[in-house]
Amino acid sequence: MTIIISLNSNLIHSLNLAPAIEVIEPLLQEKSVTTQEQQLHFDIDFTREANDPRELSEIPEVRLWFVRLDAKYPWLPFLLDWKSGELARYTAMLVPHQFSSKEGILYNPEALEIFLMNKIFILGDWLKQQNIPSQSKLKSFAQILGYELEDGFFEMIEQGNG
Repeated sequence: MTIIISLNSNLIHSLNLAPAIEVIEPLLQEKSVTTQEQQLHFDIDFTREANDPRELSEIPEVRLWFVRLDAKYPWLPFLLDWKSGELARYTAMLVPHQFSSKEGILYNPEALEIFLMNKIFILGDWLKQQNIPSQSKLKSFAQILGYELEDGFFEMIEQGNG
């Protein structure tokens, strides 16, 4: 079942998270958030000039809305539909990047690495709280963003939680 959060210019300009909260909070209350893995999509209708060539992730107001959303729900990537590109788009909202006509989105490598490791730690802890096995999910998450995580990395984290 696809879950859609619809946004418009007014919501974005006012940093109004209500559409996301209305979708996510009931999932948390019902403890069904874990069954909604990789099903979330954003439908963004942001008004701009007809000759504005920017992608949504290049518009400061749109990015700021997503920064606010990420601060409220830092584990949200778990819900995003990774296969349809929602994770890549969400990441673009939070990580500096450029677009290439040949290669597509090119993230700033250092910023992407910091974003990835931050999310690995956040998601790892959150998945553990939800009693969801996390290592394979976290490896898949990293792979989508172009990284390989070794088993030893997860062992080191576990030892550090001592």
